[in-house]
Amino acid sequence: MPAVSKGDGMRGLAVFISDIRNCKSKEAEIKRINKELANIRSKFKGDKALDGYSKKKYVCKLLFIFLLGHDIDFGHMEAVNLLSSNKYTEKQIGYLFISVLVNSNSELIRLINNAIKNDLASRNPTFMCLSLHCIANVGSREMAEAFASEIPRILVAGDTMDSVKQSAALCLLRLYKTSPDLVPMGEWTSRVVHLLNDQHMGVVTAAVSLITCLCKKNPDDFKTCVSLAVSRLSRIVSSASTDLQDYTYYFVPAPWLSVKLLRLLQCYPPPDAAVKGRLVECLETILNKAQEPPKSKKVQHSNAKNAILFEAISLIIHYDSEPNLLVRACNQLGQFLQHRETNLRYLALESMCTLASSEFSHEAVKTHIETVINALKTERDVSVRQRAADLLYAMCDRTNAKQIVAEMLSYLETADYSIREEIVLKVAVLAEKYAVDYSWYVDTILNLIRIAGDYVSEEVWYRVIQIVINRDDVQGYAAKTVFEALQAPACHENMVKVGGYILGEFGNLIAGDPRSSPLVQFNLLHSKFHLCSVSTRALLLSTYIKFINLFPETKPTIQEVLRSDSQIRNADVELQQRAVEYLKLSSIASTDVLATVLEEMPPFPERESSILAKLKKKKGPGAGSELEEGKKEQNSEINGGVEPITSTASTPSPSADLLGLKAVAVAGSAPSSTGNLLVDVFSDNVPAVTHLTPGSEDNFLSDLEPPCESSASVLVESALATDSAVTTSVSEEPALPLPEADDLLNKFVCKNNGVLFENQLLQMGVKSEFRQNLGRMYVFYGNKTSVQFQSFTPTVTFPGDLQSQLNIQTKPVDPVVEGGAQVQQVLNIECLSDFVEAPLINIKYRYGGTLQNMTLKLPITINKFFQPTEMSSQDFFQRWKQLSLSQQEAQKIFKANSPMDAEVTKAKLLGFGTALLENVDPNPDNFVGAGIVQTKTLQVGCLLRLEPNAQAQMYRLTLRTSKETVSKHLCELLSQQF
Repeated sequence: MPAVSKGDGMRGLAVFISDIRNCKSKEAEIKRINKELANIRSKFKGDKALDGYSKKKYVCKLLFIFLLGHDIDFGHMEAVNLLSSNKYTEKQIGYLFISVLVNSNSELIRLINNAIKNDLASRNPTFMCLSLHCIANVGSREMAEAFASEIPRILVAGDTMDSVKQSAALCLLRLYKTSPDLVPMGEWTSRVVHLLNDQHMGVVTAAVSLITCLCKKNPDDFKTCVSLAVSRLSRIVSSASTDLQDYTYYFVPAPWLSVKLLRLLQCYPPPDAAVKGRLVECLETILNKAQEPPKSKKVQHSNAKNAILFEAISLIIHYDSEPNLLVRACNQLGQFLQHRETNLRYLALESMCTLASSEFSHEAVKTHIETVINALKTERDVSVRQRAADLLYAMCDRTNAKQIVAEMLSYLETADYSIREEIVLKVAVLAEKYAVDYSWYVDTILNLIRIAGDYVSEEVWYRVIQIVINRDDVQGYAAKTVFEALQAPACHENMVKVGGYILGEFGNLIAGDPRSSPLVQFNLLHSKFHLCSVSTRALLLSTYIKFINLFPETKPTIQEVLRSDSQIRNADVELQQRAVEYLKLSSIASTDVLATVLEEMPPFPERESSILAKLKKKKGPGAGSELEEGKKEQNSEINGGVEPITSTASTPSPSADLLGLKAVAVAGSAPSSTGNLLVDVFSDNVPAVTHLTPGSEDNFLSDLEPPCESSASVLVESALATDSAVTTSVSEEPALPLPEADDLLNKFVCKNNGVLFENQLLQMGVKSEFRQNLGRMYVFYGNKTSVQFQSFTPTVTFPGDLQSQLNIQTKPVDPVVEGGAQVQQVLNIECLSDFVEAPLINIKYRYGGTLQNMTLKLPITINKFFQPTEMSSQDFFQRWKQLSLSQQEAQKIFKANSPMDAEVTKAKLLGFGTALLENVDPNPDNFVGAGIVQTKTLQVGCLLRLEPNAQAQMYRLTLRTSKETVSKHLCELLSQQF
């Protein structure tokens, strides 16, 4: 209740509140309230006009009754009348009642808006503040429509009082959060930014909050705030506690403003050299002050100091470009790992998880491994133990993998049940990622199943089976190890699954030992049969039929089991069907047929680990940076191949990589034949498009059938129908292509995979494969925020005559994209004839009620349909002379945009799609290529010659094709790559 003067104490209100508090029962309270409501109603309806004091008193009573939980259906007009009073206390109570009880649909909203407009125009700072507070408290769309254009004017006016500016900035922030489309900032942008230079610290603090919110949607409009923010931060950091007395909190100058400025700077990349130098000095000063002895023993002093320190460290991590600062930040955080305050230990562990992903600070983080392990073992708070486990996961590399995995396995035996599954996934990922000795990997996973079998998901035991099948050198060891593990009296069902699968495939490798003879293996597995679930029994039945193939001497025993009533008359149809079919197969099939049907499983194709996908899913949108794949050894071999680098961020941010595409190798470089042998065929995720192997072209072509004219439900040609269907949720016309659309397209001319577009909200990546005149593209849409996207609608359109030249079939996308989640869209592509323009993809969705509408160019260019052609020197020059007409040749001389590296040039030319011909050009420094552009209607042969001049840093590119438009377009595309 607002403070009032002694002579204005509203005694009647005090008596009423006292009566309510003295009520002995709920019934007595309701009776007293009803009596008071009847009295107030009679006063409002009486013939005698009430003075301002009485209105205020009765409105206050109504407000108090409402706050007790009772409905109020009258008194609103009297509250509105109080707004026109010239007394502060009466106006204050009126605005308080309006803020709490009046909704945006009220019939009185026009009267309220008029009263607010009068107060805003009164130039009385007290009344202006009251009206601004009311607008912010109500915060409805109607309020935004009425005042969104007026408040910026008040905010930047030169004669506005500082207190009013503060209120205006915060009011505008509230309206922007509820109705961002109604807040016109274009003309006010520069003047709002310059509020950072205001002499009043309160105005600056409010302005920083507003700018931080505005710049997240329009970063380019507010980028000038960076230098001003650094300048203001420098003045605060370098000031003594006595310089800013009104804003010094326990000897810390302006801690809230400092934190807000540091957070604002995290919305932008590192500034230019001059500003960056000043910012680095500020950050160094903050780190230095953190080392100084405390000036007060009060907890408020340390809290304020540490708040600035942690926000500064977050900025250092965000920039990830200053090795010295990163190492210092790591050392500073290391001092907090043993701090007596639990919250500081938690924050230190969390920040170090992110630091561990930086190549500059990873080694510094590793020096604290013993402290982190000790925290994992001794911390009483489960959330701190979980952060310690996250940090161990993040700092793990090839040098310490065995130690960390062993410690996490040891902790798993006593870990809280709430985090056991996550620990299991982390151990499985680390053991897989850094497995040099595969026997160690098998031992680790089996130990994992033994310790925490209930928390070992299917993905984990699927994975160990895949690895064993793909690695000949570990199959015998795996069979021996699972055989020994199954001999334990209490054996988890997941162990039985792994044992059944591996012994069914490789039991013959240990059958020579009498202790693990075929019958011993069978009896051991069958002794677990009656304890298992239906799915495990089904797997064991498959193992038994494999035993008949591997060990013919076990056939009578196994047939007897299959023939038993418990099998062929089993109530479960799956078990019954398997038993009957396996029994019949073993009876009538010859040895050769049986060996063919039950032959050993072939190696699984390469695919991304589903364990890692499950771990990311479990961590959710706030997944910590500890999930960053390949963060330390970007080129190190992982299990026989180069591990693709993926990353997520601790909070959705511009650096988040939800798609895991940022480090995809440049297309055109030969795919590794070894690859990552830890394959995954059980994942529900659609795989990256598999590289074609020789002889697989037919399969590829049959898989990529051209889009069928009759499939109207998915053809992009029905885009108009799709648009009309979508207008109910997203009615706005497609936006024009982004200014950077051409630059984004050019990045994909010589590669097929990568992140196509990324902003604060959305990350969009593509993975594609082309063969002859057909192609398939997976488009991934990642929500980088914690708020779901609604009405998510990607639509492919064709500029000009492109629809007659290119046919694209799309699959529908889920219209709701959860926060931190990713959806994918499959595009099947057919090139009908040569084309110049790229197709467009328009993406519309609603984020926080605001429609987002943007258009990009899909990375589909004519060179994607190249078929490389090998030619001898004689054939090349003969064909070169045949293509001698002026319209068949396109030539361009241009300056190199990047260092002239022969290997990089080769990779780009291969990625462009042509074959590189060796020993054809007399000058060994020149590059010669040949290929055929495949379309449905015709084939266009292409010869190219690229002549680099290292001394002049210039290139001359010559292309000759049988069609003029193709020559010019290919020449333009390729010249932009160098």
